[in-house]
Amino acid sequence: MCAETDPEAFFPEKGGSTREAKRVCTGCTVRAECLEFALTNDERFGIWGGLSERERRRLRVQRRDAVSA
Repeated sequence: MCAETDPEAFFPEKGGSTREAKRVCTGCTVRAECLEFALTNDERFGIWGGLSERERRRLRVQRRDAVSA
């Protein structure tokens, strides 16, 4: 699905809307794999697996805290 969407939707300008990209991700069959790719490769920009960089950073912290608990 994302291959048929304008790539700019997944890399909005700072302060731009992520709504369109996140909507595309909602129905994606490889969403989890995409997110794991971004986390593994420390992707700093764009929407990956339906999450923004800020959301991925928060998820990394939650996972790290869960492992150390």
